Amino acid sequence: MIDSSRTRAAVLLTGTVGVGKTSVADAVGDRLAEAGVPHGVVDLDRLCQVWPAPEGDPFNSRALLRNLRAVAVTYLDGGARRLVLAGVAEDQGEVRELTEAVGVPLTVCRLEVELAVVHDRLRARHAGDPAGLRWHLDRSGELAGILDAAQVADCSVDATHRPVAEVAEAVLRAVGWA
Repeated sequence: MIDSSRTRAAVLLTGTVGVGKTSVADAVGDRLAEAGVPHGVVDLDRLCQVWPAPEGDPFNSRALLRNLRAVAVTYLDGGARRLVLAGVAEDQGEVRELTEAVGVPLTVCRLEVELAVVHDRLRARHAGDPAGLRWHLDRSGELAGILDAAQVADCSVDATHRPVAEVAEAVLRAVGWA
């Protein structure tokens, strides 16, 4: 049974590209809905998907934080008790910024997937897009190294060979929402 207390909290599902952050976030949202827990699911990549990126902010971080503040307030004012975020925080400074933006305690849960499996997933996802594939393959290893060094996660879940629903259940247990 998922904790349906009045406490507000958020989880950031993080990890390198291709680990399944968005899919798992959606599945966590499904489990919360099944348990009757008011919540919102937010794909952070969508909140900063604007072109061109401003000079000095290649990942549109400023837009992301502004948009996340607005979305979090809207969801929480609408009754959400849990926020499920899918995205990347590369260091403790980014975790602090995300926590301030959502305005509730934030737990960071890293999804871990063997890099060879990530590469297989990326090849399938970017079939027919050789430039996109190359960028994502390069970024996956680079970002995995950044996350290993930064150690921003409060907990982690192995998602290498597990179905998405099982990973979602493991995330709920890891963050104490189950």
